[in-house]
Order: sequence, then C-alpha cells, then structure tokens
Amino acid sequence: MQHIISFSGGLGSFFAAKRVVDKQGAEDCTLLFTDTKEEDEDLYRFMDEASDYLGLPVTTIADGRDLWEVFNDVKFMGNNRIDPCSRILKRELAKEWMENNHEPGDAILYMGIGWDEAHRMDAITSNWEPYTVIAPMVDPPYMGRPQMIEGCKEIGIKHPRLYDHGFFHNNCGGFCVKSGQGQFFKLLKIFPDRYARHEKEQENLFTKIKPHGFIRMTIDQETKYMTLREFREYVEGDGQIDLFETGGCGCFV
Repeated sequence: MQHIISFSGGLGSFFAAKRVVDKQGAEDCTLLFTDTKEEDEDLYRFMDEASDYLGLPVTTIADGRDLWEVFNDVKFMGNNRIDPCSRILKRELAKEWMENNHEPGDAILYMGIGWDEAHRMDAITSNWEPYTVIAPMVDPPYMGRPQMIEGCKEIGIKHPRLYDHGFFHNNCGGFCVKSGQGQFFKLLKIFPDRYARHEKEQENLFTKIKPHGFIRMTIDQETKYMTLREFREYVEGDGQIDLFETGGCGCFV
C-alpha cells in the first residue's frame, strides 16, 4: 500500500506526514506538493527542512500558472464560494497525478486538517472518491497551532514565518480569495508589496471582466464586497476592521 501525503507546506500537513511516517515508515510514503506559484519564500525553506527530517523527498507538481493567470484564462474572479484557482492549481492537478500513478485500491491519501476542521471530511472524502482519505490530525493526541510550533522546536525545525505574523495558514503567501478581512489587513500591513502586486493584478483583470469585490465587509449594518483597491483605501481612511474575521481556504474540499 502506498501512502500519499498532501503536503501543503503548513504545520498541519507536516505533522500529519510525521504521524504517517512514524506509523508506516518512509519507504512507501510520498510527500505530494502542489505549487500554486504564489507561495511565501519561507514555505520552501520549511519544506526542505521537513523533507530532510522525514527522510522523504518532496514530489512537486505544478500547472505552471499562478492564480491570476488562471483568473484571466477562465475570465472569472474567484471568491469565497467559487475558487477556480485552487480547483485548477490544486485539486484537479493532484487528482490527475493520483489517477496517473496509483490505483484506488493501492493507495491511501492523507490530509493535514485538524480536529477542529473534522467537519470538512465529508466533502473531502466525496471529492476524492474512490480513493480512501484519512486525516491523521483529527485523531488524538490533539494538537493546536501552539503545540505544533512547540513540536517543531523540539525536533529542530523552524516553523513557517507566516504563523508568526498571525496568518491562518501558510499557503499562497497569505493571500486567498476565501480569506476574511482580518487576513487581508495583515497582508496589507505586513507584506505591502505583495498586496500591491495582487491589487495591480486584480485591476488588470477588471479590464476584461465586470469589476466586483470579494472581501466581505459589514459597514453601518450593510454587507458589501470590496475589491483590493477599495479595501486598501478603506483601511487607509481608518476604517474599522474585524481582525478576527479570517475566513478559510479549504483548497481540497
């Protein structure tokens, strides 16, 4: 039996991989990474250190496009309900790799979601039929982010830097069309050049499609969706931000 670990470069997928390797051994395991070409530089450093620790090379697959190239090609701006970026750059790519390399009865796929995300398993399992999907971090011993960060210290690996900045995940450099206003605020303040690049790409996309926002805001009891430019101008005008409204990606759902 082959054990294929969906390795995102985040803490959850690393500790899921560690549990699988500790139980199954490294010989029949694969670390599968789908590269969106939007990742933070430190993600690759973390993956290299994690790979060395686990004794497993990282198998990287990539469409070759970044998310804005996908949005331009499909002529659609992703949002918190529809995500052509992760569908094309992650889910479909990973499923094609699985189908080309492993029969459903000969391979198990492992996801890094934790006990606090167990509700996602039904959708993930359905999406990956007929393959068997297991989420090792759903089971005890339960680990939250503080325990995972401490676990990295214990084995001598520096955890990804985005967590130190308060980002919810370590994917796509802190950007995600499913993120909430709190995460976009962090992206603007901590990585202004990165935010500016996304804003520029969005403005360019809007020359081809009807402009519309995807950052959900409630202002004066009215819900609206802001573009990246509108959100930045709102923040610069000292608009009120809910820093706890982070959203979530869920790329493999």
